[in-house]
Amino acid sequence: MASAPKAKSGATSTLKPLDDRIVVTRTEAETATAGGIILPENAKEKPQQGKVLAVGPGKLLDNGERSKPDVAVGDIILFGKYSGSELTVDGNEVVILRESDILAKLG
Repeated sequence: MASAPKAKSGATSTLKPLDDRIVVTRTEAETATAGGIILPENAKEKPQQGKVLAVGPGKLLDNGERSKPDVAVGDIILFGKYSGSELTVDGNEVVILRESDILAKLG
């Protein structure tokens, strides 16, 4: 008896952020400087830019309502260098941030 093929599960299928938390994947680090110098792996800094993979329902306010998040899935954002918690889910490295850790939305 043949079984149905399993769908690939991504990092966002298993992560559902709570409150004002946001799941982000970092963009690729620059491999060369503006002058064309190739950077070795140990000299690269972690990028502070990423793509939003999942967004929580929003912060719970004192009156019991939720504030709507300012970002949506697919947005490109900038965040602080030491912001959030880094973890690996299904082999993908993600960062979980609070909405207040986001510095700007690009585009």
